[in-house]
Amino acid sequence: MGRLDDRVAIVTGSGRGIGRATALRLARDGAAVVINDIDPEPAAETAALVVAQGGRALVHIADTIDLEQAHGLTRAAVETFGKLDIVINNAGTTRDKMFHGMTDELFDFVVDTNLKTAYHTTLAAMPHMREVAKAEIAATGMPAYHRKIVFTSSVAALMGNPGQFNYTAAKGAIIAVTKTLARELGPFGINVNAVAPGFIETRLTQAKTEGDTYGIPEQTRQLSLMLIALGRLGIPEDIANVHAFLVSSDADYISGVTLPVTGGQIGGM
Repeated sequence: MGRLDDRVAIVTGSGRGIGRATALRLARDGAAVVINDIDPEPAAETAALVVAQGGRALVHIADTIDLEQAHGLTRAAVETFGKLDIVINNAGTTRDKMFHGMTDELFDFVVDTNLKTAYHTTLAAMPHMREVAKAEIAATGMPAYHRKIVFTSSVAALMGNPGQFNYTAAKGAIIAVTKTLARELGPFGINVNAVAPGFIETRLTQAKTEGDTYGIPEQTRQLSLMLIALGRLGIPEDIANVHAFLVSSDADYISGVTLPVTGGQIGGM
């Protein structure tokens, strides 16, 4: 018996990396998982992996920067699986530039992809989470169980990081809204937390060469490794395990927290 049996979860940005690892972990724990991404092929690959391990998955391609697409995502979850219990706001990207060279285009793109997607997905979930819990309270005096929302921040928002004014603006805002929503939604039995990953091996942190859209210089990668007390770079499963804990009943009395998952990264936290 899995600790997420009978739960339905949306994981945004789950075509790759942390999102894929999270979808697979939640499915292993028993949840039905809605795979959301803007790229159909990797999303379908994640769904196939979920099904191959015996889980239930729905692929829904949507860019939740757009609120109507976010509503379509949450409706699809409920229409397919009957309800919505868990939202993991994982979609994100980087476009690094030192501050003196920052443009409105780069700023808006990164803030929209990291913050507005989370805002719209969570807002679109309210009729299926807050209102359902409100009806349960009216009927029985309490919610039937705890529903869960998890945001993805970053250790960069806790420490600062040169070249990431846009990224840390978005990820820092996520820490603040986590606290606010925990207060707003707590009375409805909805826990709201955030995870702040450290250096995790994904396409955003791969070794970058000239002309690459994603990645960071190898020198920076090696410097980061030197600052990690556990002596290794993180992997997506390290974050997926924490997501799975926070959305389980084991974390029913945890809300409003941003949990760094960094391997003991040294400096500034």
